[in-house]
Amino acid sequence: MAVRQLRPVDVGFAESAPVRLVFSGEVSAPPGAVYRALAEETEAWPQWFTAVTAARSTPGGREVRLRMGGTFTETVLVAEPDVRYAYRVDTSSTPGALAGVEDWRLTPAGTGTRVSWTFAADGSRPFLFFLRTFRPGLGRTFTVSMRRLDRRLAASPSR
Repeated sequence: MAVRQLRPVDVGFAESAPVRLVFSGEVSAPPGAVYRALAEETEAWPQWFTAVTAARSTPGGREVRLRMGGTFTETVLVAEPDVRYAYRVDTSSTPGALAGVEDWRLTPAGTGTRVSWTFAADGSRPFLFFLRTFRPGLGRTFTVSMRRLDRRLAASPSR
């Protein structure tokens, strides 16, 4: 699969993208533990995020490989500990993708955390159609991944 450079966008794209898929759920861990899992424990993403098979930190971002074979690189746009973690997709092997931002927001919820994930994208008409159609599948991926993250963080002695 060919890897293509995507259009550089800023974090505001998460609010203005042609397709915005927003999912939310709760985990029992506090925001600090969730933030560390998102922003600092990159290599552990495959242990809890079901769509990811490999992830590694790079200067200013990450490289990620997906279960369905896609690859992409990212640049961190917002790293606000315990509150928000957002990144832009810089390169992608996904056909038709033109721009992308993922924005994770963390809100205290009792002793746990409400996690909100915005997946924002632009692309060709077939790509955007696919994303809209795939929304329920991506929602299931998010729900299962949050359950797995919750179990992982509950088992972590550093929580």
